Amino acid sequence: MNSAYNVIIRPVVSERSFDLMGQNKYTFEVAPAAAKEEIADAVEKLFGVHVTKVNTISVKPKKKRVRYQLGNTRSWKKAIVTLADGESIEIFGQQKATEE
Repeated sequence: MNSAYNVIIRPVVSERSFDLMGQNKYTFEVAPAAAKEEIADAVEKLFGVHVTKVNTISVKPKKKRVRYQLGNTRSWKKAIVTLADGESIEIFGQQKATEE
């Protein structure tokens, strides 16, 4: 992999990933050929934090149907990155829920 932008594709936005942020763990979609060391270096370079652990998961495709056409969703690679204590990543900026 050449650039950190080629390794980290996007942050994963899900209920589980938001719960993991409370434990200082952040979830990203990464390039399928990326190694754990490359993922850790890319996160450190892009966000200026220290990575202590990287867990990777290959997400398998699911069968889906649209009308009469059968197919599969795409397969992709997910990385859960654990940061050092006291560090965080502001992925979505300063979003605050305001109730009116």
